[in-house]
Amino acid sequence: MINNTQDYFKGRGAQIQSGNRFLQQRIVQEHVEGLDEEMILHPKTEVRIEHPKGIVNPISSPDLGMSFSLNPYQGCEHGCIYCYARNSHEYYGYSAGLDFETKLMVKPDAPQLLEKKLLSKSWKVTPISLSGNTDCYQPLEKEMKITRELLKVFVRYRHPVGLITKNRLILRDVDLLQDLAKDRLVQVYISITTLDEALRRTMEPRTAAASKRLNVVEQLSKAGVPVAVMNAPIIPGLNHQEIPAVLKAAADHGAQGAGYTVVRLNGQLEVIFSDWLRKNFPDRFDKVMNQIADLHGGQVRDNQFGRRMKGEGVLAQSIQQLFRQSRKIYFADRKLPEFNLTAFRKGGNLSFEF
Repeated sequence: MINNTQDYFKGRGAQIQSGNRFLQQRIVQEHVEGLDEEMILHPKTEVRIEHPKGIVNPISSPDLGMSFSLNPYQGCEHGCIYCYARNSHEYYGYSAGLDFETKLMVKPDAPQLLEKKLLSKSWKVTPISLSGNTDCYQPLEKEMKITRELLKVFVRYRHPVGLITKNRLILRDVDLLQDLAKDRLVQVYISITTLDEALRRTMEPRTAAASKRLNVVEQLSKAGVPVAVMNAPIIPGLNHQEIPAVLKAAADHGAQGAGYTVVRLNGQLEVIFSDWLRKNFPDRFDKVMNQIADLHGGQVRDNQFGRRMKGEGVLAQSIQQLFRQSRKIYFADRKLPEFNLTAFRKGGNLSFEF
């Protein structure tokens, strides 16, 4: 049963401000009788400008398919309740809860910094993930257009790039994606967690509907852009039973591949997700939390490489078998083309002024 109470923040995933492990003090609400007014009325989105020295970051995790990532935004207005990137917001002095969805940071210098990196003598061509943390096509991108400018740099230098998003705004840049696709320089993953609109609206409140994401898959495929789906995260008791339907729908719309991960609740995610789950699905709370723990050796948190993305044990094997069988049925003889590493244009002068 979805929560419809007055104290529920509609349009937001997190319903609380979680603590910050890096701060010695925090504001709490245990004694509301001492407050002159409510602590949170209507959390509003704030945007702040960041000017980092670098933008291309190495990926140390062996679980991921790429070695470098690039994140033009920190924080994400999509508000996905399960997002592992929430914890990174604490490094900026914010909470992984409502702050992650409402206090956004943008990096307008990202295209210049990317070009500078590609021109450095030490750079060796390797695919860069855009983004590795938050969605590079979140709503703010419509105004800022940083992702589009980044793609122009990748086009200019014929450098391989991978993208993952759940926003249909990516279709705005189909011209650049087609240009990259001509030389096998791009792979796009569209994230589809559920086909259930009621679940999507509460679990991923500011994202595009699944039908619109499938339309993105279809449009990219027709445009000749290599596109796959990421059915992630799989949350037992909420969306695990949808794996065959998601993969079938994706294949029917032209996807060339599919992947998945299972949910894990590291850091403040355990508090944020469990609060959300209890408010929206109280009847499933114990079942879902126990099954998440079952995937990760008895704990809902998991930092162990290999296990953290796919899980282990009987339940994890069941999910894996369901996914593999579905992929075998719907994606037989389909495969994303490998990245081309030979087209990179090394050298030249900066196009941007610093």
